[in-house]
Amino acid sequence: MQTANTNLPITVTGRHVDVSDAMRDYATKKIEGLHLDYPKIIEAKAILDVQKNRHIAEVILFCANHITIEADSQTDDMYAAIDETMSKIARRMRKHKTRLLAKKQRPRKGAVRHLEEHVFSPLHLEKEEEEEIEPVIVHKEKPRIRPLFPDEAMVQLELNEEAPFVVFHNQRNDRLASSSSAAKMATTA
Repeated sequence: MQTANTNLPITVTGRHVDVSDAMRDYATKKIEGLHLDYPKIIEAKAILDVQKNRHIAEVILFCANHITIEADSQTDDMYAAIDETMSKIARRMRKHKTRLLAKKQRPRKGAVRHLEEHVFSPLHLEKEEEEEIEPVIVHKEKPRIRPLFPDEAMVQLELNEEAPFVVFHNQRNDRLASSSSAAKMATTA
């Protein structure tokens, strides 16, 4: 899992104000400091505006899977406006992730089936052991193998707690690969 943004294109622009190097560095550091759990940030834009003693900071994040997260806030100080906007952005990112997790964890209709309970006598069980049971295919499933980067596969593995592994087409080396829960345990330890 990626913990810091590397080579993230961040654009800081000013409306009705000249953006100083200190403000630009502060906004850039705050955006780069966002925890990259989900969604993955592709590009970020920060717009700083001053209107009649009101300092407005607006941040727009363009993320993977066509997700756009934006927030703005108004205060008397530009740095406070940037801080407040970044807390709103972080809250919206967490909200998006929890919605995604809740959507994946819902049980499907008819997923739980109740079977009738049968009690067998010991004599009946002994007879069944003597008979040879022929294996039967219960369920055929064609797995969907998607092209992913290894860090995206780790996110998929974390989002789906039921699966012990994820099979994916590695986009870095163009080969079939898998990411297991053992690898997830090794990275968190």
